Amino acid sequence: MSGAVEQNRRIALAKLFEPRRLTLPRGITSVCSAHPLVIEAALRRAAREGQVVLLEATCNQVNQEGGYTGMTPADFRRFVEHIAETIAFPVEHIILGGDHLGPNPWRTLAADEAMARAEVMIVCYVEAGFEKLHLDTSMGCAGEPPALPDEVTAARAARLAKAAEDAAKRAGRKLPVYIIGTEVPPPGGATHALNELEITRPEAVLETLAVHRSAFAAAGVEPALARVIGIVVQPGVEFGNTNVALYKPDGATDLISALDKMPGLLFEAHSTDYQPAAELSALVDGGSGILKVGPGLTFALREALYGLDAIRQALAGRGASAALSSVLEDVMVANPGYWSGHYAGTAEEQRLQRHFSYSDRIRYYWLDKKASEAVESLFAELPEQIPETLISQYLGRLYPEVIAGRVSPSARALCLAAIDTALAPYSAATAPR
Repeated sequence: MSGAVEQNRRIALAKLFEPRRLTLPRGITSVCSAHPLVIEAALRRAAREGQVVLLEATCNQVNQEGGYTGMTPADFRRFVEHIAETIAFPVEHIILGGDHLGPNPWRTLAADEAMARAEVMIVCYVEAGFEKLHLDTSMGCAGEPPALPDEVTAARAARLAKAAEDAAKRAGRKLPVYIIGTEVPPPGGATHALNELEITRPEAVLETLAVHRSAFAAAGVEPALARVIGIVVQPGVEFGNTNVALYKPDGATDLISALDKMPGLLFEAHSTDYQPAAELSALVDGGSGILKVGPGLTFALREALYGLDAIRQALAGRGASAALSSVLEDVMVANPGYWSGHYAGTAEEQRLQRHFSYSDRIRYYWLDKKASEAVESLFAELPEQIPETLISQYLGRLYPEVIAGRVSPSARALCLAAIDTALAPYSAATAPR
């Protein structure tokens, strides 16, 4: 990594952390989830490390219409701060971000209507105190091609930036920092098997910055460009339903060189879920100072919940309640909207993907009333001290932590530990050196 790339990353992170910086890390993990256990695990890890935590809500999760969580941006802020207060985590060490903010939730509508709703959404995010905004207008709306020309994407991003800037000034909020990009991976991972990824070309990154500079000037928000801290690119990282494309630094050498010509900017790496610590560290070395993760964390939570359910079945024998997976299967089949467009193949292949896909579309269903009641019943039916031998059998990755006394053998603690295990490689990759 060149000295210029490292300096650019540090400058961008300083803008993101200001004024609450503790120790400026090499990078930061962006936790993109609305699950309370995931948020709690992220806060607990940040507390142990003495670091700021970046929590992001996506446009589909949280918007003025409620999203799939039923929460507006203001609701999400209260939700996060309640969890923080419960575990005595200082709320001033939380940075809230909005991910993929743009017309995506309304892309089946005409562009004018979809963008009008996106403007309302971004205003709600700013008014609720979200400080980091990812402007994503890269998708086509009704009657448009799936991918838009860079100039159109940039003009729409500038339109949203103007709405955000005006809202911040009206509300007396801190002016936000922005992430831009025109080659943005789809939220939640790829829907197809991964063979060869096309890494963003360096000239494409420079063109992205140039067209946004022109668009921001035309929209009268040129000062906001100074608060653009990063660009979303494809460095060669992605996951599909059944496989993961691991980062190969040698393939991204040309892309990384583009940062030498973009003072003060870093790359924001999406879909980094399931990357090992060495690959995550290499991403940071290559200027990707923000590592986004979401499905990988709820995937780890689902593993823990299904392992705990197997323990319940073993303890109860013939008197066991219905398996948690059976309840979730019924819930997902009854409401297929969140997975049917993402899982292909035979009925049996789709069933396996509903529960075990890397894209983890099951995460959309944990807040369903039947699903949440099933999890509550699972926790209630397990003993306070789960036998170590059963933890070894069904939650083997957590067994060493349990017998060492670092993790309590209770259901809730084991779920938090499973999520924390998925977060650990990110801490290793982004920690100060």
